[in-house]
Amino acid sequence: MNDIETAMRRSGQITFPKASPDGLMAAILLSFLTTAGLFYVNILAALVTGLVEGLGFSSQTAGYVVSANVYGASVGALTAVFAVKHMSWRHSAFASLIILMAVDLLSTKVATSEILIPLRFFHGVIGGFIVGTGFSVIARTKSPDRTFGMLLVVQYGLGGVGLMVLPKLVPIYGTSVLFLALFAFSLITFAMLPFIADYPPRKHSLQKISPKGGIMWRPLAFALVAVFLFQASNMGLAAYIIELGKDYGLDTNGISTTLGYANWIAVLGALLVYVIGTKYGRLKPLLFGAVATMIGMALFHWSKTPSWFFAANIITGITWAYLIPYLLGMCAEFDAEGQMAALSGFFSKMGLASGPMVAALTVSTGSYSLIINMAIIGMALCMLAFFIPARLLDRQTSQSSVTE
Repeated sequence: MNDIETAMRRSGQITFPKASPDGLMAAILLSFLTTAGLFYVNILAALVTGLVEGLGFSSQTAGYVVSANVYGASVGALTAVFAVKHMSWRHSAFASLIILMAVDLLSTKVATSEILIPLRFFHGVIGGFIVGTGFSVIARTKSPDRTFGMLLVVQYGLGGVGLMVLPKLVPIYGTSVLFLALFAFSLITFAMLPFIADYPPRKHSLQKISPKGGIMWRPLAFALVAVFLFQASNMGLAAYIIELGKDYGLDTNGISTTLGYANWIAVLGALLVYVIGTKYGRLKPLLFGAVATMIGMALFHWSKTPSWFFAANIITGITWAYLIPYLLGMCAEFDAEGQMAALSGFFSKMGLASGPMVAALTVSTGSYSLIINMAIIGMALCMLAFFIPARLLDRQTSQSSVTE
């Protein structure tokens, strides 16, 4: 209870304790809020396989459905960029979660791609707005990198459960079980909202970024491109990871179990970020993680051997959970109100949507090896993109330490 403020805030006739703004409990609550709008990404492979096995969609059509969901999220996240300065984030989150739950319930009754694609696009718009809102609030915390690290702990921990359990339930209960799982997560998040602190914009100067107090758009642009490339490269491969394993001769139950364990182990990457923060700067941790990611991706070429498939999932899972908090936290450093963090959410969603879309076009040729190679190339380009902004922030941090 040390992490809960003793003061009680009043909302109408009901009082709720608020989590201390920069404590562990606050990081967990904000992680649930930011995850709720995009939890389907953490079980994307289960969704793709569920649509294929449960509704008889082709692999390509299933890819289009999930891509529409994430493209919608990019639109919602972009909307949040312009709205965060003018809205009550708590009230908008309440309303958005209600709509999100309604759409998930409606999705359980739809069995055709012609209806499901636009429906999930709309779901993505609402969910993306929630994520963009969550990103803007996280940017107002004392250490956004660490909070983003906790966000990945929540996403991978619960995503691991989803990937391990849901593919096995689809043959029994149908595809609706996937959407009901999303509904349940949003409902839990809805109940958590009253306990989150208010988080007004931070009151600090931008002198550490620009001598004139403005935003240096060139390094920010590189940081945003890095976020896009990173998410596209990883999600393009992850969306078809179950189908890739099956193509190499592995069975669905074994694959889903492997993915579940891999997601839980991947939490170590996010925990590492939460523990060390920016103690070693950003550039060195990012370079280390990018190289490790490319090695892990390359191992998928040997997925015919279950142990190699497991190792590849472990490595890429850990590095995904380890790298994205640094990339998002880097973008959050470029302003005090959370707009740039919300903008990074837009680029993140565009990457998460574009990866499966490109992979869906590629998989029509039956070439999973090409998907793997494209992911590796994308990560190499991501490494080039983040070099400039990461080095700039490390230099600014070093100069600030000297002057202090």
